[in-house]
Amino acid sequence: ALGQTRNMATLKEIQNRLKSVTNISKITASMKMIASTKTTRAQRAMNVARQYGQVSNDFIKQADVKVSDDAKELLITASSDKGLCGGIHSSLSRYSRRYLNEHPEAPLVVVGDKAKVQLQRLFPQNIKYSFNQIGSTIPTFDESSAISSIILSDKSIEYDNTKLVYNKFVSAIAFETSEIENYPINQVIEAPNFKAYEYQEEVLENLNEFLFANSLHWALVEGHAAEMAAKRTAMENATKNAGDMIQRLTLQYNRGRQTVITNELIEIITGASAL
Repeated sequence: ALGQTRNMATLKEIQNRLKSVTNISKITASMKMIASTKTTRAQRAMNVARQYGQVSNDFIKQADVKVSDDAKELLITASSDKGLCGGIHSSLSRYSRRYLNEHPEAPLVVVGDKAKVQLQRLFPQNIKYSFNQIGSTIPTFDESSAISSIILSDKSIEYDNTKLVYNKFVSAIAFETSEIENYPINQVIEAPNFKAYEYQEEVLENLNEFLFANSLHWALVEGHAAEMAAKRTAMENATKNAGDMIQRLTLQYNRGRQTVITNELIEIITGASAL
């Protein structure tokens, strides 16, 4: 009787766990569908932002901007606030930590709470600004412009050029941590190929803000697309793992139930034989 009671308690625990895992599987399957829809939208926005960003990069390359070897860089880490997307934020943090270990005096700006939490523990003195609530939906150019204006207007931050660290969208199942270089307008106008053009002085400040905001927008939008793709993959894997666990628990429950029934039959037969 004691063994039968113990088996029934074990079956009840398995049944409760099976119910919990089934509910989790439904949630992750729904989250995968939502992430798939968001990934498609994010890819469309990424393609547009990437085109504009590459135009800015081509402009810098054609101007032949020269950077001194001892130039001080401002590091901007483009992350987000949300998780459940694999190791996409950890990859950014590792890249940033490696850079800051090599350049301990470099100022740091962090976009997104996920990277901020990881970097703040080791480099609190480097963080000049941190921004959140960016990327809950597709990042807009207005958000990128607002961040750029805050950074460019702060003359207390000493740097020569900017390095933006972001997650580059490679495919629906792959990303790689990459960087975008941005140069201030005073370096651009000193470039050999830029001096051949005529320009108005009042236009330069607008050009400086646009180049900065355009590069930041590219990094944020492409990082958002990579995050949505990673979240879809993570939820797909979670749903698959939950399905495997449901199969194992169902098999375990059926075996336990079969054992209980067999023991009951043995007791009935034993009791009948005793009579």
